Amino acid sequence: MTVAEKILARNIGAKSVRPGEIITVRPDRVMIHDIFIPFVAEKFEQMGFSKVWDPDKVVLVYDHLVPTAVTDDVRHHKAGDAFANQYGLTHVHRADGICHQLMVELGYVKPGDVAFGTDSHTVTYGAVGAFATGIGYTEMAAVLGTGELWVRVPETIRVEIEGELPAQVFPKDIILRLIGDLGADGATYKALEIVGSTAQAMSLSSRMTIANMAIEAGAKCAVFAPDETSLEYSGPVDFDLSQLQADEGARYAQVLRYRAEAFEPVAACPSQVDKIRPVRELLGTAIDEVFIGSCTNGRLEDLRVAAEILRGKQVSPFTRLIVTPASRAVYGQAAEEGLLSALLDAGAMVTLPGCGLCCGRAGGIVASGETVLATNNRNFLGRMGDKTSKIYLASPAVAAATALQGKITLP
Repeated sequence: MTVAEKILARNIGAKSVRPGEIITVRPDRVMIHDIFIPFVAEKFEQMGFSKVWDPDKVVLVYDHLVPTAVTDDVRHHKAGDAFANQYGLTHVHRADGICHQLMVELGYVKPGDVAFGTDSHTVTYGAVGAFATGIGYTEMAAVLGTGELWVRVPETIRVEIEGELPAQVFPKDIILRLIGDLGADGATYKALEIVGSTAQAMSLSSRMTIANMAIEAGAKCAVFAPDETSLEYSGPVDFDLSQLQADEGARYAQVLRYRAEAFEPVAACPSQVDKIRPVRELLGTAIDEVFIGSCTNGRLEDLRVAAEILRGKQVSPFTRLIVTPASRAVYGQAAEEGLLSALLDAGAMVTLPGCGLCCGRAGGIVASGETVLATNNRNFLGRMGDKTSKIYLASPAVAAATALQGKITLP
């Protein structure tokens, strides 16, 4: 079996599962964020449930709508508070950070877990060796009431990456290249299994960047086989991690092989995530705003990369730079290390932890005709403001270098 198949088989207590098989899993953890909680609550009550199957396994996060930017945002907060109070939810986070960052950072999801969330980027948790995927609010309401959900076992695409990445090439460049090769629908309802010496050497934060954007190729989930690095945030588990390694005879829908040395800085061009070009071909493109943050690239190692490039320099006078740490913990660590001072001294605007500009709700909305270079995961039309704005996606290093010049620049 593949890694994803082994996780699912473990969950249902089966010796094996096969792609295409319909199984009923019992999730180890579920997450709801502030945008969807009113709809989840409404469906939950319409279905006639009177209690949540296990309140301790439910995490409610206020992250998209903090601070509230329009008056209707308050309705979502009130609905979430009422639901949490009525049904005894014990894990509620208000402006502690982005839901996907918190689910891994706080150890809510562990290696071998099955997890669901009301957000497509729930796939991020595959970084620790979990089967994690996004679901809709009707499905979530059903899970809250029953503690179960059916899943079709996905086929797996194996991605082998061997070697050492060149200087100024980062995991964001890897996943963008992979999305470009697969296409926006090339991995639809398939699992991505990321393996090889390059993957094994990655920090957990780097793995999160890659797992986070698997959905942009349509993947049902992305999984790194759990190892000691997986336990960095999640803590110890009560089983041998070797049980969740892929078997030698595992069958794959596709195998992609890469040499790390062949990667270079790339960017997703407006307005498709799979429209990938080398940054060297985009040099000089004028940029009005740069955004460093999100559940893709708002972690401590991302801020370190940006601060190293920006320290002692000044952001271009006609370019705005917005930096949003992924969580309160990241914000605090960045402050202790002097990263925030370096960013602020360079002219960056550092905002409170949350989704911010990535979801286009607050924190730097762009106007008609403006161009943004950002480190987040989507560059759809209107994603960050006016529908005529243009969005490029790249690594924190390219973002920081671009902010200094006011145009797309190699670090």
